[in-house]
Amino acid sequence: MSAIRFDRVVKRFGDFEALSGVSFDVEPGDFFALLGPNGAGKTTLISILGGLTQASGGNVAVMGHDVASDYRAARRAVGIVPQELVFDPFFTVRETLAFQSGYFGLKKNDAWIDEILASLGLTSKANANMRSLSGGMKRRVMVAQALVHRPPVIVLDEPTAGVDVELRQTLWAFIQRLNADGHTIVLTTHYLEEAEALCNRIAMLKQGRLLALEEKSALMNRGKARSLTLRLRPAELPEALRSLQVAQRDDQFELKLSEPDALTDILVALKDAGISISDIEVAKPDLEDIFVSMMRDAPQVD
Repeated sequence: MSAIRFDRVVKRFGDFEALSGVSFDVEPGDFFALLGPNGAGKTTLISILGGLTQASGGNVAVMGHDVASDYRAARRAVGIVPQELVFDPFFTVRETLAFQSGYFGLKKNDAWIDEILASLGLTSKANANMRSLSGGMKRRVMVAQALVHRPPVIVLDEPTAGVDVELRQTLWAFIQRLNADGHTIVLTTHYLEEAEALCNRIAMLKQGRLLALEEKSALMNRGKARSLTLRLRPAELPEALRSLQVAQRDDQFELKLSEPDALTDILVALKDAGISISDIEVAKPDLEDIFVSMMRDAPQVD
């Protein structure tokens, strides 16, 4: 059974089609990244998952529970941290979490609330009124609300947008612990270095269509090739290597490196030509490189 199943999901707003038959599964225990530019349909997909909007077509299920026909069980199975800061200005932090617990019928949840507060650095703010908190502290409370009923699936929609480094580190340490304990995590973020560091599977959306769904290791082998930067004495490239040249600046040459084994042939060619190397650097493409390349090369939908 999949943790989340999106099956041919369509969402229309009038004549505009925000999602065009999106299908993919998130497996139990995944740390899953859902990436795409603004307007790609990520938040719309999450809103359907959380029951905030209805799909125009297709089906969505959480832990085997259809979000439309079995909505009570589906809501219990997922905790969602939205992009927007939504809170009751008259509640304290602890009251906010106690109210959220009551929404799910949890009467004796104080020990877990205390653990969440400690893990997110909120213990000192437990009795503070929500309206008195900074934006970063409010964001922490939003995360705590999503976790208060211990859902097996946790969805984080841009959780670190505009927050400080301390919160990011605290949040990711806690979320990684939850993932290690068996929780399924779905993350949307524009900080692609976060997705690259944390996630094991990645989906990419553009204009409401699925462009990629792969293990991170497989996706990282797509996109532009590795590059090799050399500082050479004398500053010239043998004829045999000029087809690999990407750029030159003074004595620095950038070459395409299609496979790691090709490095041996390049070094041999330089040695045979009597050219010495004063510096060398091999650069692998990162997720941002691959993301930008895939978004650029994807066909535009009118």
